[in-house]
Amino acid sequence: MSRIPKLTAAIFGAAIIGAAAGVAGAAEPVKLRWASDHNGPPHPAAIAEVHFAEQVEKRIPGSKVQIYWAKSLYTVPQGVKALTQGNLEIITGQFGKTSSVEPLANVLLGAGKLSTVGAIDNVDKTKTFKALAAHFDKAHDITVMGAGHLSMYMGAGAVKGRLIEPKDFAGKKMRSMGPAENALLSALGANPQAMAFGDVPPALQTGVIDGLLTSLGGFNATKEQAPYFTVAGLNGIVGDYYWFGVSNRWWKKLSKEQRDILSDIIKNDFMPFQRVINYCNDKRTLAKFVTTDKKAPGIYVMNQAESSVIKKAENGATDAWIKTKVNDTGDKLVDQFTAEAAALVKANPPGSHPLEKTDCTKYEHYFAKYGKGADLYKAKNRK
Repeated sequence: MSRIPKLTAAIFGAAIIGAAAGVAGAAEPVKLRWASDHNGPPHPAAIAEVHFAEQVEKRIPGSKVQIYWAKSLYTVPQGVKALTQGNLEIITGQFGKTSSVEPLANVLLGAGKLSTVGAIDNVDKTKTFKALAAHFDKAHDITVMGAGHLSMYMGAGAVKGRLIEPKDFAGKKMRSMGPAENALLSALGANPQAMAFGDVPPALQTGVIDGLLTSLGGFNATKEQAPYFTVAGLNGIVGDYYWFGVSNRWWKKLSKEQRDILSDIIKNDFMPFQRVINYCNDKRTLAKFVTTDKKAPGIYVMNQAESSVIKKAENGATDAWIKTKVNDTGDKLVDQFTAEAAALVKANPPGSHPLEKTDCTKYEHYFAKYGKGADLYKAKNRK
């Protein structure tokens, strides 16, 4: 098992003040492991996790945060079990990938539901999300701290030729993030292959798969193997929502000071930063690779007429599949989330959300700083 080097820093030796708690004095150092199945830097989600580590090690001197990317410690299902057992502290968990150990995690999935920036950014304010969080606490001994998104422009990449119409998907071996996405791909005539992202580049290169569903960040990591990437508007092909969870067994062992500082970092620093860095990564990736030529490599954004064909072909296949995997409670949650998503889209039309007014030039230094990726941290830890 490969191991991503730990990210450690002890910057301030003086006493600090826990901003959220208002408690004077330094908390005792903490040691925690964070598991994610996406790649390390320069992947934007990984940059956000590094940012978290740096803030913890700054505000609680002597602390050590170890981040494990690309399932180098646990896959998402394994990580959920490890959180329950107290063998892992924090995870970035994608809902579809969680479903093998918790079927109810499927209920937030489905193409074309949250189709505006404001709707996507408010997913954790829905009754459905809160119901899932309560269930995770009771059934898995996990506290869900909130939600994030890797990219609002989830799309379909291909090795040869562009995927726009259902006929383009027909017969293609396509990587999906999880079983719920398989329903969409099957409805389009593709042969879905659920696969963790770390396995995707070699699978594309060797012809095991013909294409993939992924984020713009994922496209950036696989553009050499699958250069033809298509998005059907915001979440037109698939939604990619993540949850951040902590082990209750570990959390309860922490002091109040430690919990207050960590909660403040997670909720008021990490999660807002995670959303901004992913949003800005979308913008900078689109600006660099967007194309209007359907036959040329790069990112092609479907027009409304083209994306409506995909939605029509999906025809509720994802919801229908989810309902075969969940209990009566889940059945109701599927319909509830579909209604809540429609309400969020109506309440948050394009251009209305503060995230859309972000000056992304203020975040370029993060991409420059972490542009060398995980090698930067390997070098740092060899010193």
